Amino acid sequence: MDSKKPVRRSQAWFGRQDRDGFVHRSWIKNQGYPHDLLDGRPVIGICNTWSELTPCNGHFRELAEFVKRGVYEAGGFPLEFPVMSLGETQLRPTAMLFRNLASMDVEESIRGNPIDGVVLLMGCDKTTPALLMGAASCDLPTIGLSGGPMLNGKFRGKDIGSGTGVWQMSEMVRAGEMTMAEFTEAESCMHRSKGSCMTMGTASTMASMVEALGMALPENAAIPAADTRRNRLAQLTGRRIVEMVNEDLRMSRVLTRAAFENAIRTNAAIGGSTNAVIHLLAVAGRIGVKLDLDDWDRFGAEVPCLVDLQPSGRFLMEDFFYAGGLPAVMKEIRHLLHTDAPTVNGKTLGENIAQAPCWNREVIRPLDQPFKSAAGIAVLRGNLAPDGAVIKPSAASAHLLQHRGRAVVFESIEDFHARIDDEALDIDETCVMVLKGCGPRGYPGMAEVGNMPLPPKVLRKGITDMVRVSDARMSGTAYGTVVLHTSPEAAAGGPLALVRNGDIIELDVPRRRLHLAVSDEELARRRAEWQAPPAPARGWYRLYVDHVQQAHLGADLDFLVGGSGAPVPRDSH
Repeated sequence: MDSKKPVRRSQAWFGRQDRDGFVHRSWIKNQGYPHDLLDGRPVIGICNTWSELTPCNGHFRELAEFVKRGVYEAGGFPLEFPVMSLGETQLRPTAMLFRNLASMDVEESIRGNPIDGVVLLMGCDKTTPALLMGAASCDLPTIGLSGGPMLNGKFRGKDIGSGTGVWQMSEMVRAGEMTMAEFTEAESCMHRSKGSCMTMGTASTMASMVEALGMALPENAAIPAADTRRNRLAQLTGRRIVEMVNEDLRMSRVLTRAAFENAIRTNAAIGGSTNAVIHLLAVAGRIGVKLDLDDWDRFGAEVPCLVDLQPSGRFLMEDFFYAGGLPAVMKEIRHLLHTDAPTVNGKTLGENIAQAPCWNREVIRPLDQPFKSAAGIAVLRGNLAPDGAVIKPSAASAHLLQHRGRAVVFESIEDFHARIDDEALDIDETCVMVLKGCGPRGYPGMAEVGNMPLPPKVLRKGITDMVRVSDARMSGTAYGTVVLHTSPEAAAGGPLALVRNGDIIELDVPRRRLHLAVSDEELARRRAEWQAPPAPARGWYRLYVDHVQQAHLGADLDFLVGGSGAPVPRDSH
């Protein structure tokens, strides 16, 4: 071995001149690798969430090959490894149940293998936070690469957006405004290329958060998956991770408090998903940055939404990319950002966005002519949500942001589905729909069921929105006056568990208030009668329910908060 080369972590495996060194080198050579690839150059792990069961990530095998090209070009040795893949569209009961499990897979795969730096390949909603969380607990040089959004959906001469179009058209079917044949025809028209949701849903939001945090190269958020520029970015990412290893540029140097504040403000400016709240809280917990729910209101609530994208607006991610993408948005709000924050390309955030052009002011509005003003995520508190709840005002109806109505309660998602289409259901558009049992412990996993479909008899009146309150999440592609993440959740004995039909609920978003108009004495009486739901009997479900934190803390497992670094483990022989 060359004594002038720095000693890499991987050399604890490949650099030894003994029996175990023979084992590590000889076995990996069975794939045809020449000996000189083990000479001390950086070994780059490519953490791949490819799976045919995760449609958004189905092109990651190809993407990984471009990353490898870049790694080889920069003098590194790429080794791809799989981790659990989480697809929101197929995985039941919800991909969120397995986010923390996947993060453990990532963390232990990195720590237990001869890896000096990591490229994270992520796309569908929960793969992004899971990979960031797991890698943060190891704190090696790490860079993110998103898979990119799909091309715009096209149906009968109009653009339709993934998720958002589903919610819209399914309501049209239930209201008798669209046939099932038309609805089925739209399936093949909505998702016509590889990639993740092309609305500003959670996948696009989290890809934007990775870029805003400084954890990916500029333009990561918006290049469509089908655009060859996504492959180019992958190759450049492969080159850059080798340089990061040489510079010892670790995650903890990028994921600072300033980086998270930048991400919160950027999320508001793009009209990003409420799911970003719970994911960034969890990532911050892993890297050791103090971040809490109130920071979302403190730093993001008054930031205007500049991006006219579905579900809040008209356009889609393909249009967003052509208009200038995330760098153009961040340049517009640069006075609100920590522009001196470091990023993985070795430049500051300010340097990365200084020359960012905007090519379409319909898609990305100027700061003095925003798409929506003060549109960041609002944090609500009150006797119904002592630890907080969230709402996305940019996706809500303005006339419902201050509302008082009678509660119509659904004790579970099954109860909801069984009764919502019943013409005899005592409900009208002034009521507040309440859903219980869908939080981290209750579902379990905190499913995306908070945007409850409206009853048909209300839809037939032409009403398209009602106030809805739950301990669930909702898809970033969804919309409506929907209060989410109510904490503590019903299954943990939170006040939501005590709501009954006919109770009056007051929502006042300007005052950040969510109040149940029931006396403390009556609530105490109801609490004495309340019984906790039984815990799962075994397996991951049981471990999750026993250790998951509440939504306002990020819903990580309590024993995973923090990190353990990446010391070389004991020998395996």
